Amino acid sequence: MPELQWSKTPLPGRASLLAAAVLPGALYAGSTLVTPLYPLYQHRFGLTIMLVYATYVIGNLGALCAFGHASDQAGRRHISLLMLAVGGASALLFLLAVHPAMLFLARAASGLAIGVGAATAAADRRPVYLYAGADKASASRLAAAVNLAGLAGGVLLAGLLAQFAPWPLRTVFLVYLLILVTTAAFTARTRETVDASIRANAQLSFKPRIGVPSGSRAAFVAPAVTAFATFALLGFYAALLPNLLANSMNIHSPATSGAIVAELFAAGAVTVALTPLLPSRVTMFTGLVLLPPSLGLLLWAQAAGSIVLLILASALCGIASAFGFRGSLQEVNRIAPPQQRAELLSAYLLCCYSGNSLPAVGVALLSRHVGHLRANVAFAAVCVTLALIALAIGIRQARREDRQKR
Repeated sequence: MPELQWSKTPLPGRASLLAAAVLPGALYAGSTLVTPLYPLYQHRFGLTIMLVYATYVIGNLGALCAFGHASDQAGRRHISLLMLAVGGASALLFLLAVHPAMLFLARAASGLAIGVGAATAAADRRPVYLYAGADKASASRLAAAVNLAGLAGGVLLAGLLAQFAPWPLRTVFLVYLLILVTTAAFTARTRETVDASIRANAQLSFKPRIGVPSGSRAAFVAPAVTAFATFALLGFYAALLPNLLANSMNIHSPATSGAIVAELFAAGAVTVALTPLLPSRVTMFTGLVLLPPSLGLLLWAQAAGSIVLLILASALCGIASAFGFRGSLQEVNRIAPPQQRAELLSAYLLCCYSGNSLPAVGVALLSRHVGHLRANVAFAAVCVTLALIALAIGIRQARREDRQKR
């Protein structure tokens, strides 16, 4: 693939690193833009919103299976620019949507852009050099903080614009397009980190590279289950919180739902930033321990119809999710063999994407038959069970590793 002409005048060192670090946050913001808009789309098009949400995960999985390692062959910057363009196409489809089919295409394109963009950002080691003496743990912390900040910014922006700006289903995507164009302008001037000779000789392959090396399987179980349970909680908020507010508290404000979901992600980003010294295993265990009480508080808020309890629950859920996400990601980076890190990371992301979608869709379907509160109780019970399983397996694995070191 030929070099782009503007790459001959790249950004200076630290600015280039910052641009590479901000890129995944800009992409992830597109994931939660539609959360406060789901009730508006449901009212306008009369369709099942969970089907639209599920197409996002289809895009994620397609990215993971077919395009997750394209940046190793075509270059980080080139693939990042391509995914920004796909994200822009998604925003245009939402902006111009006059038929439900356009929503499905837009959401799938968004999932593809974020899925490939996440894999590209994970493979790009530049952002970690923002910190002196940075290591894999620093990379995991930075990735978790940037992703959570992007998710918070996207949903907050969408809620406020839908509530207070004209054209509630249009304005937010115009603003997001400007954000993507600005991000692309900076990304285009970053330095390529994949050697040009490698890219010139590479044969682009769409063969999935997902697997858990035999020597890492026992250690992988705990972070994999942690990731599934953590992303199940995040998916619940991203897909179902507006319905919870409407059905349990009679609140139909996009700004309110956007602010509460943003609170969860912002609490997570702050938690990651303020706890840099916690080891990966301690971080993961902390997230697992905090998950049951956070879900209990969420159910209490729904049963009592209390917005105050919901705000407290969202903060605690954000803290628990941050510890669970960051800790499990650090654990995967710690146990991954250098030659098979990409395969193990893809397996981890598969757990994340599955957790982000399957439980939320299940809750939505179950709620039609047993009611919203009972469906959410079932969801909480599954998540708590998974957290306890991951905690037990993780503690056993930690003791086994400690014995082997002696």
